[in-house]
Amino acid sequence: MDIILYLLTLITTGSIAGFASGMIGVGGCFIMVPVQYWLLAGDGLDSTLAIRVAFATGLAVTLPTVMTSALGHHRRGAVDWKTAIPMGVAAICGAVTGGTIAAWLPGQVLKTFFAVLVTLMAVRMFWNVQECLVCPPRQSVPVLLAIGFCIGNITSLAGVGGGVVLVPVLVLLLHYPVHSAVGTSSACLIFSSAGAVATYLWHGLGVAGLPPYSVGYVDLVQWAVLVGTTIPLSILGVRYAHRCPARILRYFFAGIMFVVGILMLIP
Repeated sequence: MDIILYLLTLITTGSIAGFASGMIGVGGCFIMVPVQYWLLAGDGLDSTLAIRVAFATGLAVTLPTVMTSALGHHRRGAVDWKTAIPMGVAAICGAVTGGTIAAWLPGQVLKTFFAVLVTLMAVRMFWNVQECLVCPPRQSVPVLLAIGFCIGNITSLAGVGGGVVLVPVLVLLLHYPVHSAVGTSSACLIFSSAGAVATYLWHGLGVAGLPPYSVGYVDLVQWAVLVGTTIPLSILGVRYAHRCPARILRYFFAGIMFVVGILMLIP
């Protein structure tokens, strides 16, 4: 692929993913991973390596992006750290477990898992998210640890920051208002993304056939371009999130997820 078109595609993708990250409290991987995979596979990289590199690099981009988003939400009082920290600690353990399993699974299995997860959660967000305006948020440490561990596994196995699952879980099961769920999700993703990236770095060391300028499964060229666009756009996304009605926020979230999931299911 022409290098200019390659870079423009990454810049556009990073801009959209960064804005979505700040606005809806996810890492943006559900936008970046499909594009990264298609670019890598289009350049002739083996499909299994391509999906692992896409997962690892997308998560590496997510880390500084969600840190920026979480800070913005924190300044607006939308992060519940008493929930985010225990979930985040458990998410690190889950991410290491999931990343180790992902390093041995065929690429098609990982790709399908990503697509099915994103599609199902999109449907869930469209039809079943109902905020309970009179219900106080639930904060049970064992439940938070269990959720965090599951989120960490999903982060590594599906190559997403986990916000695609965590936001609706916080709203549906723990009775968080959607804006607080978005901010708390961003904070938790710092932990899960860090654990997943470290695991992919470790398991990718010494693997043959990876793109030039890779460290483990992380493609440094893609990482640099995407980080340079996602971070500034995530700041704008945070600002817009706190001006946008909760219903519009949820529908925007679900619509993007559904389209991406269907596209990734197409061979």
